[in-house]
Amino acid sequence: MKRRYFGTDGIRGQANVFPMTPDLAMRVGIAAGTIFRNGAHRHRVVIGKDTRLSGYMLENALVAGFTAAGLDVFLLGPIPTPAVAMLTRSLRCDIGVMISASHNPFQDNGIKLFGPDGYKLSDDIEAQIEDLLEKDLSGQLAKAEEIGRAKRVDGDIYRYLEHVKRTLPRDVTLQGLRIAIDCANGAAYKVAPAVLWELGAEVVTIGNEPSGININLNCGSTSPVALQKKVDEVRADIGIALDGDADRVIIVDENGSIVDGDQLMAVIAESWAESQQLRGNGIVATVMSNLGLERFLDDKGLGLARTKVGDRYVVEHMRQHNYNVGGEQSGHIVLSDYGTTGDGLVAALQILAAVKRTGRTVSEVCRRFEPVPQLLRNVRISGGKPLEDIQVQKAIADAEAELARNGRLVIRPSGTEPLIRVMAEGDDRAQIERIVNELIGTISNVRTAA
Repeated sequence: MKRRYFGTDGIRGQANVFPMTPDLAMRVGIAAGTIFRNGAHRHRVVIGKDTRLSGYMLENALVAGFTAAGLDVFLLGPIPTPAVAMLTRSLRCDIGVMISASHNPFQDNGIKLFGPDGYKLSDDIEAQIEDLLEKDLSGQLAKAEEIGRAKRVDGDIYRYLEHVKRTLPRDVTLQGLRIAIDCANGAAYKVAPAVLWELGAEVVTIGNEPSGININLNCGSTSPVALQKKVDEVRADIGIALDGDADRVIIVDENGSIVDGDQLMAVIAESWAESQQLRGNGIVATVMSNLGLERFLDDKGLGLARTKVGDRYVVEHMRQHNYNVGGEQSGHIVLSDYGTTGDGLVAALQILAAVKRTGRTVSEVCRRFEPVPQLLRNVRISGGKPLEDIQVQKAIADAEAELARNGRLVIRPSGTEPLIRVMAEGDDRAQIERIVNELIGTISNVRTAA
């Protein structure tokens, strides 16, 4: 059944436009609170947010919904998504909520939900919430004497700070490293520089002056140009770029070159395999990860299990098959020894540990393989189902046959935006560019005709 509200990463949309309205946010609070309100204990929820202006509005609406459903609310303020996941478990809450649209511009916002185990909700529970959202919720409201309370607990961010620091191996210190970090004017603008400084690094910070409307604006993991300039300006050993809610990371080496999530997973997989920390004899990534990563791991005797796009699907596969490293090319990296969801800061510390232990530069440590030529382009759609068109399906089949064993083709609708993503990779760059351009043309023509 097609889902109306939830995408690949919670509910997301433009602020004050359905579904990202205070009315729906309140109903989400009531519906989710109803589902997790079981047992005789006092029920509670933690709510964190990034720095978007609309976060105030949605936070208050969610508080109204959860308290109306009889849950007590702990308000964490601006805090990274992985901190919400961690604190949901640490504070023994029934549910955790992160208000964020991750790497999207400030006009967007979203609601991510975590269960009491700190993991994102399953498709089944999200379906139950959607079912309740379509119904009259008045019967689910708490009695007057059972309405929940809400309070701010900003100090609990330090629990997360100490947790992150403990993920750096004990034999490693960051002393002697000059680190430039871009906090994307987002949720980690306080905690990330503090963690690095307390671990001994010299820290130069940018993207740490949130205004409510500048999150991810020409900064952060999706726009690392400012960080590249800063690395060059201060002669940093490494640059670390987080996104708006700090669950993804991109690295800039000492030469200003960008290191994506595939290379970072290769570094961690190789390092953990050598120290016998790696489980599953490989890692989990999505269909978007580069074929070069797969070949690199194969040469090391390690495997690559692929899932559909979305870190939640990576995590599900990791849990089902006992892997402890997984992630996405975009920089979502999940290290289940330390957390239940992607954590850009924790992943960065593993890279820094490899740099310090080897005594080599970031460029030497992080260039683990030569990426296979890969091209990704998007087609914006306003409606319809162009991927179900016969002409489009034939063009896709022809392209897959042409690539055969020399490459891969991935075509999928975005789970967070009205886009169709077309990705192809293979050893022949000219062939890849031609195939992608032809498919883009076919899909665009069908969309226009519709």
